[in-house]
Amino acid sequence: MIRVLLVDDQPLLRSGFRALLDLEDDIEVVAEAADGKEGLALVRQHLPDIALIDIQMPVIDGIEATRRIAADPALAGVHVVILTNYGLDEYVFNALRAGAAGFLVKDIVPEDFLHGVRVAARGDALLAPSITRKLINRYITQPVNSGADSALEELTNREREAVALVAQGLSNEQIANRMVISPMTAKTHINRAMVKLRVRDRAQLVVLAYESGLVAPRDS
Repeated sequence: MIRVLLVDDQPLLRSGFRALLDLEDDIEVVAEAADGKEGLALVRQHLPDIALIDIQMPVIDGIEATRRIAADPALAGVHVVILTNYGLDEYVFNALRAGAAGFLVKDIVPEDFLHGVRVAARGDALLAPSITRKLINRYITQPVNSGADSALEELTNREREAVALVAQGLSNEQIANRMVISPMTAKTHINRAMVKLRVRDRAQLVVLAYESGLVAPRDS
C-alpha cells in the first residue's frame, strides 16, 4: 500500500486529487494539509511514502517544506513530489535542489498522475517531460560546477556510467541492457553512487550529473 499525504492550500484541488487516489486499491491518502507548516507536522506524524506538496503555499512554502523533510534523517523514506501550475521556473528548480523526488503539473491527465505517484513510491526520479526538457535547456548556458565534478571522483567507472544513464532518463532495466548487466546489479551501482554522493534520490542524481558535466544537454 502506497501511503500519500496531500499538501495544497486549494481545497478543491485537494478534494480532486484525493477522490482520484481513493479509487486505487494500492494507494491510501493518510492525511491532508492546507499549508507547509501543517504538512510538515503530518509528515512526521504519519511518515507517508509520498508527500504531494504544492510549491506555493502560505506559512511555509513547498521549497522550504521539501528542504526540511530532506534534512531530517527520520524522514528518509518520504519522497516529496512537487505539484506545480508552471513549467520549470526558479521555484521548481530550487525545490529539486532542496531534495524533491520530482514534479507533476496540476493539469496532468489522471492516468499519468497515478503513474507518477507509483513511480515516485518506487524511488525513481519523477520529472514531467516538459519539465525535464526545460531542466536540460537550463544547463546549456550554465558552466560546470567544479564542486559537483569533484564529488564524482569517489565513483567507480561503472557507477559513473550508471549515473549518466539515470540522467538520460533510463530505467533500471534499460540501464542494465545498456551496460550488459542484470537489473539488480544496475540498481546496486545506482544505490552505491547515491550513498557516495550523499544524494537523497534519483532526481538529485540527475541534477548532479548535469551540474558536474558528466552528462551534456545534447546527450539527452
